[in-house]
Amino acid sequence: MRWYLTGIVVSGFGTTAMWLVSGIWVKSLTGSDSLAALAAFALWAPVLLGPLLGTLADRVRRRPLLVVLNLAMAGLLPLLLWVGSADRVWLLFAVLVLYGAQGAVHEAAEQALVASVVDEGRLGTFNGLRMTANESMKLIAPLVAAGLFAAYGGGPVALLDAASFAIAAAVFALMPVREARPERPEARNWWRETAEGVRLLRDSRELRPLAATGAFTMLLAGVNGAAIYAVVDRGLGHGPEYAGVLYAVQGVGSVLAGLLTGPLLRRLPERTLATAGLALFALAMGVRGALPYDATALAASAVIGLGMPWVLVAVMTAVQRETPASAVGRVAATANTLVMAPNALAIAVGAGLIAVTDVRVLLPLLAVAGLVWAAVLTPRRRAVPVRTD
Repeated sequence: MRWYLTGIVVSGFGTTAMWLVSGIWVKSLTGSDSLAALAAFALWAPVLLGPLLGTLADRVRRRPLLVVLNLAMAGLLPLLLWVGSADRVWLLFAVLVLYGAQGAVHEAAEQALVASVVDEGRLGTFNGLRMTANESMKLIAPLVAAGLFAAYGGGPVALLDAASFAIAAAVFALMPVREARPERPEARNWWRETAEGVRLLRDSRELRPLAATGAFTMLLAGVNGAAIYAVVDRGLGHGPEYAGVLYAVQGVGSVLAGLLTGPLLRRLPERTLATAGLALFALAMGVRGALPYDATALAASAVIGLGMPWVLVAVMTAVQRETPASAVGRVAATANTLVMAPNALAIAVGAGLIAVTDVRVLLPLLAVAGLVWAAVLTPRRRAVPVRTD
């Protein structure tokens, strides 16, 4: 699956660059902070339709679908060269919404393809490497994107992203993967198939608590993200640019998390890894809020980057292991919606909370909530019957 990882690296580079630049682009053309914030929402909003969009990944072969999705974006993004003034920002928003919808289908198809071609025992290792590849691009792409935008504007960044999609399409097309055609029931109903994916997740004793834990983790992460500038300013006494340092250190922790995930999942069940990840994330979040020192903030940021991905990879791997092959796309998309949706809500709520609450109180309280959840989630050992004979 080296081909697959190559595709992830290439497309991940362009996607990270575009996600960063979109808000800056809107802000530079309109001068509006609100519209700049809506750029991120336009990219994220289609995730809410994840269960519906994920159904497509179960109706067709996944590898050709990935090729088509990447080619479509490679053809669509050059249209953004036309966005040179505030009255054309509508086109940027339209493309961003389509970008987000493509991403939701792409994620579901990726997870389903991996589940069908990677041995079950290697799923954790592969998902960890996938996480490492994505996080590595987040360390590099923002610098390249910011430099390109500062020198030439948003157009070249759009072209860079289009090129990355074209290369990713070629990589997926060359993958030596054979897929059987999905079964085609006589009476196909999109809503019924979508509901089946939701039901499979809801009724699974293994997946339901993991998805809930992922959602709760991202809820905490949203508030933690909203509080980052308050931590930097009120706690550490630095300018807002210092947040970039903390995010960079967090990215290093996430890269390490991906490398460790495979070995850990060969020894631990997904639920145990999710518990450990949530506990580490919550503890580090509380420490960063309560102890306003550079050394502790940097160390805590690295641990946040280490813990949070473990929860996400645990959910992803469990979905691939526990779901019938014909429904992985729908269940993966449903889980992704459940896990990611609370993050956007929490960012808005967190922005209000930090206006009225000291982060040195707020973040430790949230850390306690996270640790309590982790304690409840911790798998209980079954009692071993005592032999009396």
